[in-house]
Amino acid sequence: MSNSSSGTVEPNVLKRTLTLRHLIIYGMVTMAPLAPWQVYGMVAQNSFNMVPLVYVIGILLMFFTACSYAQMSKEFPNAGSIYTYVSKGINPHVGFVAGWTLLSDYILAPALLYLFAGIWMSGITPEIPSIVWSLFFLIFNTAINIRGIETNAKVNLVLFWLQIVSLIVFIGFAIKFTFVDGLGVAGFSLAPFYQAEHIDWNFIATAVSIVVLGFLGFDGISTLAEEAKDPKKTVGKASVLALVITGLIFLVQSYMAALVHPNYTDLDPDMAFFDIAKEVGGTAFYVVMIIVNVLAVGIAVTLNVQSSVSRILFAMSRDRVIPGASILGKIHPKFQTPVNAILFSSVVALIVSSTLSLETILLFINFGAVTSFMVLNLTVIYYFFVRKGERDGKSILFYLLFPLIGFSVCAFVWTGFDIATYIAGFSWIAVGAVVGFIKSKGYKENSPTLKDM
Repeated sequence: MSNSSSGTVEPNVLKRTLTLRHLIIYGMVTMAPLAPWQVYGMVAQNSFNMVPLVYVIGILLMFFTACSYAQMSKEFPNAGSIYTYVSKGINPHVGFVAGWTLLSDYILAPALLYLFAGIWMSGITPEIPSIVWSLFFLIFNTAINIRGIETNAKVNLVLFWLQIVSLIVFIGFAIKFTFVDGLGVAGFSLAPFYQAEHIDWNFIATAVSIVVLGFLGFDGISTLAEEAKDPKKTVGKASVLALVITGLIFLVQSYMAALVHPNYTDLDPDMAFFDIAKEVGGTAFYVVMIIVNVLAVGIAVTLNVQSSVSRILFAMSRDRVIPGASILGKIHPKFQTPVNAILFSSVVALIVSSTLSLETILLFINFGAVTSFMVLNLTVIYYFFVRKGERDGKSILFYLLFPLIGFSVCAFVWTGFDIATYIAGFSWIAVGAVVGFIKSKGYKENSPTLKDM
């Protein structure tokens, strides 16, 4: 599936314009370089202020699942992410259930992010209700996504550099505070990386649970395969690079925060990093960083998540495996974007953000993401190692060992969910199983388009 070389617009085809650089920035923005600002207090109190160590563990552990994305994207460079990979790698019916499970993450995540952004903005402008801000961000992002992935990429670039410049300023303030003014720990310290008395199995278990959920976002790159130039080479590479680079950014900023404020016990779990910013840069810098974080979540991250879910809906609609496929599978004739899928995801975000609690939305998102990662890793093992019989030294490493580690990490997190998460997650899967049964006439018919992609 590709655009014609003559420059004419092919019907129902996405526009290939994204380079490796665009994809990396897309993944990094979706993970949010400023993500530690939103969770630092909670992570610090659960890790005895060893937040940098937690992120090191995160890079190492999520690397294996990123490698699984890389292997499948080379083999099947199509939109749809895990839905497509499992459908082609194992079975279309299993793929549908996997795709449906992934939707519980992607289709509800924008609502969660809009709620967060609205709450933060209402804290700055209490006279404006948070729902008004949430609606503003939703309308803005929907308009950008409809206009096309090129516009999305331009917005990504601006907000990416806004976050990077903000971090550079913070690091500059933190260096002066610690090394010049002699405050905080007044120098380098290994404590944020290693405290022997606190590192045990419980610490590792807590760290794993935190980081797996904290690194969600790099996987969204795979949904842009049909809008990327040379996706067999760029999508997988971008997934791994975005994960590693963003993880290192997490590590550096959290290390500097730990040097500035070593007494993690008196941190506000919700505003810890912002309070640290106030320590080093004053009230004005504190307010600026709140605004930058609102833009990062309310526009940058949510824009990309909404873009990803629309591509998954488009792929599943093209295969006619979900209700409303004839509508959701349409491409805008001018912008070459899945306009109806974008509008549908926006309506869902509006309804969910207006009706469900943050806790309920989180249940679905966590279950959907981790369960989908588990299925992806198993798909790599089955497709390459079992079905294709690739069993030389390199194959054993990339098609067996790496995905097995990735699966084990996600399974460990999965077994730690509470009963409410299991009820929400399996209820979602049950609904999907019924939809799949009806659409496939008892799981007997496969979509013919899966053979043609």
